Amino acid sequence: MAPHYFDPDPAAPSRAATVTLVLPDLHLRLDTDRGVFSPDRVDLGTRILLETVPPPPDRGTLLDLGCGYGPIALTMARRAPHAAVVGVDTNRRALDLARRNAAANGVANASFHAAPAAGNPPQPGSPLAGPFAALWSNPPIRIGKQALHALLAIWLSRLEEGAHAHLVVHKHLGADSLHRWLEETGRPTERVASRAGYRILRTTHHA
Repeated sequence: MAPHYFDPDPAAPSRAATVTLVLPDLHLRLDTDRGVFSPDRVDLGTRILLETVPPPPDRGTLLDLGCGYGPIALTMARRAPHAAVVGVDTNRRALDLARRNAAANGVANASFHAAPAAGNPPQPGSPLAGPFAALWSNPPIRIGKQALHALLAIWLSRLEEGAHAHLVVHKHLGADSLHRWLEETGRPTERVASRAGYRILRTTHHA
């Protein structure tokens, strides 16, 4: 079976690299490696998300679902210095990189955690238990529609009442069908931006 960026332990031999993320309000230098998502450059969808979303809440706990080596989580943390940012991923190599990138860029309010196994919810008081004041994600579309829906259902349910999730998905990878699924499952959703084929979807949590 071919390796995937969502494998817990990537089989690809290490080949360290560095990328930069330059936004109007911040500049991050990020270590990357083979076996993680978009190791050669910050993914365009991620960049469009970060250039589009409004500032995150400056209090509470914020979530980056599928954090990879950390560009979204570290941007959230820089933009909301009084919030606690939690990055979640299955890929241990990516999590190690994200922790190193937080330290190297002087970001103290972000932490990175392995996603719990299915059917094994986090303990009360865990940083992964929520509730989350916001969720930003370039979600792992390639895990398949059924797995993606199950993943999103779990984490979206941990948002605070009225909190927003912003998701970036390319139209050719199912953005519009994901929009429909969110609406059909009782999650009011709107497309707030569209650029280079990417849709930015904002969904609001209501218990």
